[in-house]
Amino acid sequence: MTARDRILRRLRSAGVEALPPPVLPAAFRVGGALPGEAPVDALRRNLEGAQAVVVDARAGDWRAELARICAARGVRSLLLPPGFALAPWPEGPALRRFDRPIEEFKTSLFEDTDAGLTVAGCAIADTGTLVHADPAGQPRTLSLVPPIHFCLLDPRRLHGSLADAIAAEGWAAPMPSNLVFVSGPSKTADIQQTLAYGAHGPKELYVLLAEAPAGPGE
Repeated sequence: MTARDRILRRLRSAGVEALPPPVLPAAFRVGGALPGEAPVDALRRNLEGAQAVVVDARAGDWRAELARICAARGVRSLLLPPGFALAPWPEGPALRRFDRPIEEFKTSLFEDTDAGLTVAGCAIADTGTLVHADPAGQPRTLSLVPPIHFCLLDPRRLHGSLADAIAAEGWAAPMPSNLVFVSGPSKTADIQQTLAYGAHGPKELYVLLAEAPAGPGE
């Protein structure tokens, strides 16, 4: 028996203690919204403060807004979630789906994919954060690799704070295997503690607000 086998056997035989959910002090529940500010306005302000672009398409067609931005930004290829239904449009980008192992198209993903499209499971207003909690339906690579990240968000899935999101989404029963939090395009402050955007991963983030946006399989 190897050392790895012995470690795994001890882990499997150990009892699992059920812990009660944490009770957050009131200080941790103070949101980042301004007094009297609507949650969607707080989300927009915080996202735009992090160099994202928020497009309110609730009164129109988010597909038309997506087509407009793709044309303006010269997007030639758009990667979609598995099973996501989106019809191509004239002179639009080539549409592909993330429906196979990444090893089979890694080179194309990193070299030939201009943008990725995701659908946020929910969002947090007081930090301007998009949340993806379904790694199978929304592969995290979609929001981490392509230079441009488009994200559809139904404002009705907007929560005031992280604590509100944890409670409303039921993440404690059970906890998702993977959570991706997106609060703007990629950024780093590794060099001389100077904040720089677009150093790695998506250089641009466009958030399309649309009630009940079309999702996988629609």
